[in-house]
Amino acid sequence: MTLLLVAAGAAVGAPLRFLTDQALVRCAGRRLPWGTLVVNVAGSGLAVFIAVAVAGPGWNALLAVGFCGALTTFSTFSYETLLLIEDGRGHHALANIAANLVGGLAAGLAGFGLAQLF
Repeated sequence: MTLLLVAAGAAVGAPLRFLTDQALVRCAGRRLPWGTLVVNVAGSGLAVFIAVAVAGPGWNALLAVGFCGALTTFSTFSYETLLLIEDGRGHHALANIAANLVGGLAAGLAGFGLAQLF
C-alpha cells in the first residue's frame, strides 16, 4: 500500500515540476535554471513541513516522499549546473549551487518552524 501512495504522489509531483519549469522558461527564459530552483526550494520547505506537521505514515508516503520527492530534482539541478559550467558560466553555476543549497535549507527551516505552530 505504501508503494502505491508514493507512486500516486509522484504522479502529481513530476508533472507539476515539468509545468513549473515550462512556465518559468516562458517568463524568464533559459539563461538560468529558475524552474529547478523554484521546485527544489518550495519542495524542500513543503517536505519538511509535511514530515513534521502531518500525522500518519500514509500521508507522509503520499505527500513528503511521493509528491515532494518527484517535485524536487537533484539530477536536473546537477545537469543544469554542469551545462552552465560547459557554457563557460562558472559564476552562474556557483550561484546556482548556492541558491539551491541555501534556499533549500532555509525553506526546510521555515517549513519546520511553520509546522511547530500546528
